[in-house]
Amino acid sequence: MDLQTFKQQILPVQGRLFRLAKLFLRNREEAEDALQEVLMKLWMNRHQLDAYRSVEALAVQMTRNLCLDRLKTRAGRPMDDGALLENLQAATVSPYRQTELADSAGLMMRFVDALPEPQKLILHLRDVEEYSFEEIEEVTGLTVNNIRVILSRARKSVRENYLKANNYEAGH
Repeated sequence: MDLQTFKQQILPVQGRLFRLAKLFLRNREEAEDALQEVLMKLWMNRHQLDAYRSVEALAVQMTRNLCLDRLKTRAGRPMDDGALLENLQAATVSPYRQTELADSAGLMMRFVDALPEPQKLILHLRDVEEYSFEEIEEVTGLTVNNIRVILSRARKSVRENYLKANNYEAGH
């Protein structure tokens, strides 16, 4: 693979890889470092990339594995809500509503973080990155039916936990 082909195939997916890394690592700088490492590994192995059916699927898998390795080697850190709060403050809503939205978003993130790893990954790929079921199948190696079941369970779990939290808070 030459430089031009690498740029055409890899650089357009950088944003997706970064968001995936940030989903796992919850830290912008660590996600940037992970992305750089994945891009370097891809570049160093560029002559073997033609053997893969989907270089994007390979890049997603590499990012996921690298992030999981990094998580295993360090204790969990609090998630980075800075970008979320900046986005909320940029919106033209009242400070009360901004706080309410930030609380809800933080709650949702905690519920997503609490999901088992396959559910978290598939939920992110489908609902955030908007991958097709076939693309998720390529990345994970799971069948489309399994992906649908896992995604359904993940969404149900997040929804139930969110509703429980809001009903509990409303009752007090």
